[in-house]
Parts: sequence; C-alpha cells; structure tokens
Amino acid sequence: MISAPTPEAPHWVQVLLSLLGVLGGTTGLAAIATVVAQRGKFKADAADTLTEAALTLVQPLQMRITELENEALNARSELGLLREQVNQLQFLVRVLSRTLDRWRTAVHAPDATLRKIRSVVAESERLAEDR
Repeated sequence: MISAPTPEAPHWVQVLLSLLGVLGGTTGLAAIATVVAQRGKFKADAADTLTEAALTLVQPLQMRITELENEALNARSELGLLREQVNQLQFLVRVLSRTLDRWRTAVHAPDATLRKIRSVVAESERLAEDR
C-alpha cells in the first residue's frame, strides 16, 4: 500500500503552535498553583464573611434579650408590690367582715337596744384606732 505523504506545515507555524501550547500550559499551571496557594486565604475570607454575618444577626438578638431581661426584672418587682397590696387588702377585708359580723350580731340580738348597738360600734372604732 502506498501511503499518502503527510503535508508538512511551515516551520514557523510549528514553532508558533509549540509556543502557544507552552504558554497556555504555563498559564493553566500558574492558575492552578495560584488557587492552591490562595486556598487558605479563601477559607479565611469565607470564615470572616460567616463571622460577620453571624455577628450581624446575634447583636440585635443580644440587645433584645437584655431588654427582655430588664422588663422581666421590672415585672417581678411590680408583681412583688402588687402581692403585698393584695395581702394588705385581704387583711382589711377580714377585719371589716369581722366588724360587720359583730354589728349584725348586735343588731339581731333579742335584747338589742340602741344603746347596746352604739356601744358595739364605739368598741369597734376603738379597736380600729389601736391598730
């Protein structure tokens, strides 16, 4: 069999193609080397970005938590005062109920007179002044 002769390109085309191949390969290798060398920097930049984003989210939450803690302290303080007032009012209701019971008993007594009822009321007033 007879093979066809392969056409040869001019020498300068072969040199140009070789030069382009070497430069292209070198550029590709340089790019890969740069990425490998800067991989740590990329990781650090990513970590900085994540940290900044987290702080941006966390700081308002921390401020709101502080506000809520202060509100809770104020509410607890107010609750303590209100409980004390309720206790005082409950005591006063008990005292007044006993007084009313004594007066009712005096009024409904079979031997009730205006003088006896006035005496019971005066005694209740003296007891109230002593407190």
